[in-house]
Amino acid sequence: MGRLNDRSIIVTGAAQGIGAVYAKALAAEGASLSICDLTEPRSVADEIRAAGGTAISMVTDVTSPSAVAAMVKATVDAYGTVHGLVNNAAMFGSLTLKPFMEIDSAEWDKVMAVNTRGVFECVKAVVPAMRKQKYGKIVNIASGTLFKGTPLLLHYVASKGAVVAMTRVIARELGADNILVNCIAPGLTVSAAVRETYTSEDIAANKATRAIKREEEPEDLIGALTFFLSAESDFVTGQTLLVDGGSVMH
Repeated sequence: MGRLNDRSIIVTGAAQGIGAVYAKALAAEGASLSICDLTEPRSVADEIRAAGGTAISMVTDVTSPSAVAAMVKATVDAYGTVHGLVNNAAMFGSLTLKPFMEIDSAEWDKVMAVNTRGVFECVKAVVPAMRKQKYGKIVNIASGTLFKGTPLLLHYVASKGAVVAMTRVIARELGADNILVNCIAPGLTVSAAVRETYTSEDIAANKATRAIKREEEPEDLIGALTFFLSAESDFVTGQTLLVDGGSVMH
């Protein structure tokens, strides 16, 4: 028996990279997956089905309330309800490191729209189904950078700081409905996008800050994610768990 059997879970930003790893791992634990991204994530859903899992996929802009509503409706139509939401969609790998004085207002607004308002839109869309069944699990993805004040990414760090703050507020507002809201804060996770953006020296410098002296892989996040989505965390809410090899100790 998988730890997520009979649970329908939405994963945003799942067409590739860390989101795709999340989706495949959750399906392997028995979840029925609904995956979305700005790029068609059909190939990930095909992989899940080929491995014996259950998945649907769609193109969704998480900053669009109507698109998010359609995504949730498709999930409910397919599986009857929504048990879990993983707010993974975010702008990060495409961002150029630069002093905050060089970040223009349009780039700031775009990062905030995706990384912060996207979380807000997706949570609002799933809550009615979760309230109806008096149960739900929401996992937001933040970042270890906000605990470090990592330079040259002010808009990204600020957006992820907001995600932690939102997690705490939403957890309090939804606790009476038995909807639990938690947050994972990864360290620098070596995905394909990270390898394209960061030099080997950058990655080595980050690794040197850790108690566990190795690179962080997407698979390192699966245990924490599964815990927060499963019955094992049914009395845990409003928490942020750093998964970064001990780079930050909080």
